[in-house]
Amino acid sequence: MLALLFPGQGSQHVGMGKDVFESSKAARDVYIAADEALGFEVSRYCFEGPEEELRRTEIQQPALLTTSIALLEAFRQDGPVEPSFVAGHSLGEYSALVASGAMAFEDAVRTVNARGRYMQESVPEGSGAMAAILGCTASEVQAICAEVEAESGEVVSPANYNSPQQTVIAGESAAVAAACVRASAQGAKKVIELAVSAPFHCALMAPAAEKLARDMEGIAFRDPSPPVVTNVDAAANSAAERIPGLLLSQVTAPVRFTEMI
Repeated sequence: MLALLFPGQGSQHVGMGKDVFESSKAARDVYIAADEALGFEVSRYCFEGPEEELRRTEIQQPALLTTSIALLEAFRQDGPVEPSFVAGHSLGEYSALVASGAMAFEDAVRTVNARGRYMQESVPEGSGAMAAILGCTASEVQAICAEVEAESGEVVSPANYNSPQQTVIAGESAAVAAACVRASAQGAKKVIELAVSAPFHCALMAPAAEKLARDMEGIAFRDPSPPVVTNVDAAANSAAERIPGLLLSQVTAPVRFTEMI
């Protein structure tokens, strides 16, 4: 069985996609389409940076989606690609939707550009944080976050269930720091603060979901074929009418990556 899995934020690097842009007309056409749809040269950020600009979430999201689809189209040039399922981590779910025919590429690249901007606008810079906790189970991390939230009144919750032994948390900076201290005291092997511009996949992103809902109204979704295994419920979806709600819920809900796999 073949499945295609697309990456999310953090996978970017300056120079990504330049080789396939130069070697594949199909990939080149994807970058050209992205530049035209966005009204700026996202291809230049991919190929030349600078790295600080490529890390900006409203640039990073369309850059990664564009590179993912460019690689897919180059892959398809070698022969039919017929996966049984597609999926993506967070932002990568939009790439999966394009790959499944559920969403037009131009709609997707414009949407994730706006999604990144809305996410950044939701929380003042420096007031939110994310951290990876290694060596604790998901249930242990859930309990730690619940305790810190109850004691502090601040937001902190699991954001990415990346593996049975790695859970990323997100929320207000002080609450995330407190949860990290508590996780270390309870036996976490390692706690890593992530270099992110906003605390994704937590309740603080609710304003971004509200803004994104307006953008979703103008998009024509189609039934995914093959099905998309979604972040929110970790189940295969083949129904077009469910896609907007799943994408909006995804903004504030944790990525259930372990279950997706």
